[in-house]
Amino acid sequence: MEPLLLDPSGPKVVAVGGGHGQAAALEAIQCYASEITALVTVADDGGSSGRLVDLGIPPPGDVRRCLLALTPDPSIWSELFAHRFSDGDVIDHSLGNLILAGLAHIFGDFESAVSTAGRMLGAVGEVVPVAADPLTLHARIDGADVHGQQNITRTRGTIEDLWIEPPDVVASRTALRAIAGAEQIVIGPGSLYTSLISALKVQMLADEVMRAAAQRVFVLNLVTQDGETMDVDGPGHIRALRELAGIAGPGIVVAHDGELVVPSGHSRIEIDSDTAAADGWRVVTADLSDENADWPAHDPLKLGRVVEKVYSGD
Repeated sequence: MEPLLLDPSGPKVVAVGGGHGQAAALEAIQCYASEITALVTVADDGGSSGRLVDLGIPPPGDVRRCLLALTPDPSIWSELFAHRFSDGDVIDHSLGNLILAGLAHIFGDFESAVSTAGRMLGAVGEVVPVAADPLTLHARIDGADVHGQQNITRTRGTIEDLWIEPPDVVASRTALRAIAGAEQIVIGPGSLYTSLISALKVQMLADEVMRAAAQRVFVLNLVTQDGETMDVDGPGHIRALRELAGIAGPGIVVAHDGELVVPSGHSRIEIDSDTAAADGWRVVTADLSDENADWPAHDPLKLGRVVEKVYSGD
């Protein structure tokens, strides 16, 4: 049975990224979309996800988070997928990650496992890993090569280059099909290098995004991120997206405009219209912050209203 919670008159939307930022974007997109596809990075090597890569599957953590973001109705399945163990041999493992690993072994491939998990949860959209196999992320930071997503996020400095291994992995056909049929593609918010650009580095994905007729939207992060973007301003974000991922305008940058408590040592991320226009982007600003969050984060309802207006041209 088709989900009843989405707007049948809305656009087909593809969201690219990973982590908590993509989960917020997916909650926002549910406010107006008719179809939602989340394309998720598979280069996470930390925590429970990193430990499960030894089973021969892509890291499931970001996938699990997206599945839960697309599951508006609480159920025993959503409780199970969200549960994390605090002791024993499975300490720090998410039960949802283990379920995804088990489904992958039953079905023989990770994409089928994720699709089945979505049906179990009653997700209102589709979650698609950008590639069928786990990838290793590499970066050149201040001239030194750093290997692995977790090490990259822990290394302070300027990220000069980013690549994945194996380098010839091609994006999944499901992901490419979703992009080709999309009416809006939303990139971000999320970790600029280890979530957004790492997803787009998979062969053919960025090319398909640039070829697609869909409206491109880049949701700018609220503040800088330690270990990735401490010295990267708003223009630096769109420059990195162009130079390292091959994503450029025309498109729309959605940025926060309003009160924001910036943690010590971090900076607010802003961009002016003239600078963005030089790269082919138009800037749309609004109050996007979640006032109740412990750390600067997007409010999904606020973000949803803005991205919907962006699509409709209001």
